Amino acid sequence: MEIAAPTATRPSLQGLKVLVIDDSKTIRRTAETLLAKEGCEVFTAVDGFDALSKIADHQPDIVFVDIMMPRLDGYQTCSLIKHNKAFRSIPVIMLSSKDGLFDRARGRIVGSEHYLTKPFTRDELLSAIEQHVSR
Repeated sequence: MEIAAPTATRPSLQGLKVLVIDDSKTIRRTAETLLAKEGCEVFTAVDGFDALSKIADHQPDIVFVDIMMPRLDGYQTCSLIKHNKAFRSIPVIMLSSKDGLFDRARGRIVGSEHYLTKPFTRDELLSAIEQHVSR
């Protein structure tokens, strides 16, 4: 008789405030669904301008931001977050369909903590949160 190995338990994300910024409704909805199942309080924004007011209103614990967006792209949005004294400690995870070294480096330059390539998996999303949010 085989005994199943215990499954690794994830730390609880209950009540964690997450902001997902993406001009793709599909990406916003996917991330929102995955994170809500983990107990996160999820806010979404369609672009950087929309996001800046939501950051001020909701004070998220972590921000996921798409790079390619109209009006204010992910690099500009991340830079604005990181140059604001009140928000600079919020971890910012860049989301992109491009997996190039240049994109990753540029994300680091503007202050992002992590880079996820779309489409991302549930585990990649949760792992990024676990690495960058101390509870």
